[in-house]
Amino acid sequence: MTLASLRRGYQVIRTLLHYGLDDVLPPALTPWYFKLARISLFWIRNRHKHTCGGERLKLAMQELGPVYIKFGQMLSTRRDLLSDEWAEQLAMLQDRVPPFDSAQARTAIEAELGCAIDSLFDDFNDTPLASASISQVHTATLKSNGQPVVLKVLRPNVEAGINADLELMLQVAGWAERLLGSGNRLRPLEVVQDYQNTILGELNLKLEALNATKLRNNFQGSDALYIPYVYEELCHRRLMVMERIDGIPIADIEALNAQGTNLKLLAERGVELFFTQVFRDNFFHADMHPGNIFVSREHPENPFYIGLDCGIMGTLTEEDKRYLAENFLAFFNRDYHRIAQLYVESGWVSSNTDILAFEQAIKQVCEPMFNKPLNEISFGHVLLELFRTARRFDIVVQPQLVLLEKTLLYIEGLGRQLYPQLDLWQTAKPFLERWMADQVGPKAMFKKVQTNLPFWSDKLPEFPELIYDNLKLGRKLLGTQQQMLDRYLKYQQKAHKSNFLLISSAVLLICGTILFAQTDTLWVSSVCLGSGALTWIAGWRSRPKNRKF
Repeated sequence: MTLASLRRGYQVIRTLLHYGLDDVLPPALTPWYFKLARISLFWIRNRHKHTCGGERLKLAMQELGPVYIKFGQMLSTRRDLLSDEWAEQLAMLQDRVPPFDSAQARTAIEAELGCAIDSLFDDFNDTPLASASISQVHTATLKSNGQPVVLKVLRPNVEAGINADLELMLQVAGWAERLLGSGNRLRPLEVVQDYQNTILGELNLKLEALNATKLRNNFQGSDALYIPYVYEELCHRRLMVMERIDGIPIADIEALNAQGTNLKLLAERGVELFFTQVFRDNFFHADMHPGNIFVSREHPENPFYIGLDCGIMGTLTEEDKRYLAENFLAFFNRDYHRIAQLYVESGWVSSNTDILAFEQAIKQVCEPMFNKPLNEISFGHVLLELFRTARRFDIVVQPQLVLLEKTLLYIEGLGRQLYPQLDLWQTAKPFLERWMADQVGPKAMFKKVQTNLPFWSDKLPEFPELIYDNLKLGRKLLGTQQQMLDRYLKYQQKAHKSNFLLISSAVLLICGTILFAQTDTLWVSSVCLGSGALTWIAGWRSRPKNRKF
């Protein structure tokens, strides 16, 4: 361990003990030497004895800072791992960070650009527009075309602090994994590694710029989503420059109502956007919390979303997409047996799972939903209930599916905040049925043929020669196989003959030995013994020498 991680480790231990989190650890994680170290090295008292375990963890993570706050927010979506009480407490974590000094921001921006700010920008505002745990945003105007822009710059030395925290987290997770065993459902090392990939991606603003450009291109000309233009030539690992937008924060319902926004259309478009990103583009924004979403001030009767912060994007495999779409449709059609089958086929649960028991568990979760009014049914919470069921059947929840579940919860929550009567099912089902028809019907087959036609036409002239070469090779292989078969048959014949002679010699020798004890049959005994010896020699010499065919 590095000196930084050791120092940070002491701070983390002190904070955790201050909130008494050692009292809620399972016995497997508190062996005798842990208790001895607790008594002899750390005399910090638990000052929150009357607070529940989930709230203690939330308070400790808030005190430990941004990395732990984000980790807690991520853990709050893992209902398959945590109890409801712990998950709900962690979901309350708020990432409020004061801005850092504007002089440091100027220095960091100029270091990335390799020139003075004034040479590229006018009206640079030293007062930050927004401040978060990892970065800070300032406004300016491009000198070249007068366009208003925002400059997003990473906090000074943020990488060092995050790397020290991650190193410590990985070591603690590895220690916990060894104590709990690799088969434990919590899988601490896997959880921390997933989080590591997410947060390290957020530290690369060049990657975020590429993500934003790709998402913008996917929705070019869309009347539902607008992604601000990114000036890629000005973007670097620690700096991102993009178009400044003017929109209404999605959570400001009062302002949206004041301008006469069509909230029903806006809510339905949010659901359509989610399914379009997942199933059409296989590239979805996985951090769509209210702070990252704005609504246009233009055309309130035909509103569109403005999306920011593309640091966390999700993708699915083609198999996961198909299984997920079939799961949604089976749920809409109340076909719980099909849902259980899909979980097994996809590998999300073991093939040894009791399908009937699993089907009944899913039915218990889903069936009550159909007896409620549409505006009281939450599909996102149905997913949470299914994740809880995972504890009983050891469902392996894939990281990309956790991102998807978190995004769907955000979308549905925002949609219901905008329009409480939102019918997520009625909006999503037609989309999924069209997508499935495109994937498995005649139209899908024609599309695949059309896609592969250039490749096939390029390879078509080679087909006659390939067919001839394969036929020639096949004939050669058949000849080789016939030779091997002939050699095998000869080997078997020799083996049978040798075995017969050896068994016969054994019988003659046994008979000769028995007759040898009787004086009136010595000549018969001699004949048997002699014949047996000669037969054994013949059998031994006739045995096959080579076992290679």
